[in-house]
Amino acid sequence: MSVETIARRYSVALADVVAGSGQVDLVKAELGDWQRLISGNSDLRSVFSNPAIPHANKEKLLEGLLEKTRPAKSTANFLRILLKNGRLTELGEINTRFESELEARGGILAAEVRSARELPENERSELRINLEKLTGKKMKIDFATDPDLIGGVVTRIGSTVYDGSVKTQLENLKEQLVNG
Repeated sequence: MSVETIARRYSVALADVVAGSGQVDLVKAELGDWQRLISGNSDLRSVFSNPAIPHANKEKLLEGLLEKTRPAKSTANFLRILLKNGRLTELGEINTRFESELEARGGILAAEVRSARELPENERSELRINLEKLTGKKMKIDFATDPDLIGGVVTRIGSTVYDGSVKTQLENLKEQLVNG
């Protein structure tokens, strides 16, 4: 199973649990802290990902960390479940997907926009307006540059890609010329 599929399943389940609890922001912040703690400490990553280390030792370590940090019950239980299922080292992907799930439930879609050059603010605003009209939702857009595109824009919303790049247009033209 792909990490993305795993992250989606855990994030949707967590969002279901915390949605009615009023602890969404708290759990989101705590998971961010735990993500930074684990990703920033190679020893922790090694212990939690090493299958040769007995699960009981990993549980003892996690419980010690939970005792020191005292996160919300939902956060602590979620971390225990991740450890039990051997997914604690995938917390970064799960947390990213959790944030996206919360945004989607709040009516906000995330999009990635790559362009050959830095887009001026007026073009960014126009693109945002057009994407919001297209989707019917508010957009959270991550803009990036990619000089390989030559020109134009590539937009990804979830698994849908809108490719208006010069590079792709040239590749399509080449294919048409070769195949007649």
